[in-house]
Amino acid sequence: MIKIALIAHDGKKPEMVSFVNSFKKHLKHAELYATGTTGSFIQKEGFEVNLLMSGPRGGDAQIAAMAATGEVDVIIFFRDPLDKHPHEPDVQMLLRICDVHNIPLATNPATGSLILKGLVGSKAFSEG
Repeated sequence: MIKIALIAHDGKKPEMVSFVNSFKKHLKHAELYATGTTGSFIQKEGFEVNLLMSGPRGGDAQIAAMAATGEVDVIIFFRDPLDKHPHEPDVQMLLRICDVHNIPLATNPATGSLILKGLVGSKAFSEG
């Protein structure tokens, strides 16, 4: 089963909810992880989500650690590039870890859609 981590800055949470709903049929075959607040929004839509800490409290770092240890296959992180974030060093570390460990990373819905559409039909994505 494919493991997908979901993160969204505050201004992007509604966009993340819309995004996961558009892939609902496929994401039911994935193990989902999310930072705390983002995950609670996704859970309200009926998804099973493994909740981590909120991003500013260490959730971004938790997901980076999962990427570094091979515990997550894909990260979808809807960032808000127009706002300042106090945990920006954690965000940069997460991006670097994805590059170092060759983890697919989407930072916007267009890229997220391409990654998930590429997984549709794959054995890892279709097994429940």
